[in-house]
Amino acid sequence: MSIHRNGHYLRKMVLERDNVPTFGRYPFSLDAIREFDELSFHPKVTYLVGENGAGKSTLIEAIAVALGFNPEGGTINFNFETARTHSELHDYMRPVRGAQRPKDGFFFRAESYFNVATYLDELDREPGFGGPLIASYGGSSLHEQSHGESFFATFLHRFGGNGLYIMDEPEAALSPSRQLAMLARMHELVRDNSQFIIATHSPILMAYPDAWIYRLTESGIERTAWEDTDHYVITSQFLNNRDRMLRELLEDG
Repeated sequence: MSIHRNGHYLRKMVLERDNVPTFGRYPFSLDAIREFDELSFHPKVTYLVGENGAGKSTLIEAIAVALGFNPEGGTINFNFETARTHSELHDYMRPVRGAQRPKDGFFFRAESYFNVATYLDELDREPGFGGPLIASYGGSSLHEQSHGESFFATFLHRFGGNGLYIMDEPEAALSPSRQLAMLARMHELVRDNSQFIIATHSPILMAYPDAWIYRLTESGIERTAWEDTDHYVITSQFLNNRDRMLRELLEDG
């Protein structure tokens, strides 16, 4: 099979800077956003990485909402709102789409996945003509599984291929072995013509071959190599020099 022979589902996202009212307040005051112009995406996998507070979740939320996804996660058709906490950044983002249109799509957001699970249960309690929605997530209520099990059930059962999947810190409840399993599942979906955009802290997840990694910094957003990310460097240094680093971290002042 030729993978993505017609290019991206989402080629880039452009910030319409001339329409931004001010770069002096959040979220436009974030360093990465203040310097932002446009962001191009790999046809397979693109990562957003950076320190806490750098704006990864803010940016990936804006990308998802600009494409029509619910701010708290789920599919394009999910229209619930637990709390209005998302920023206005999406109002100033313009997606540049590819020639193909995805047949599937999902915005996975670890911090609000409980709300998605609750919404699914509520929909399945209402009378309807089709079968239960939870059947597309493995058949068991996501609330009846551990956090990690429910996360992985979504990746395994709900993501069906030919899709655009946007994910915010999916590693939050996954063990290292489950993160490796997720990489394998991502590869299956990429081979089935899917595209991923992922914000993550996990050096395991961001190791997907040939992916683009963008680092959000005080100077803006820059492409980087996996081996040059802080996540890889610090983890590698710790694993290779555990005793020395622990002594330095834990010695009395």
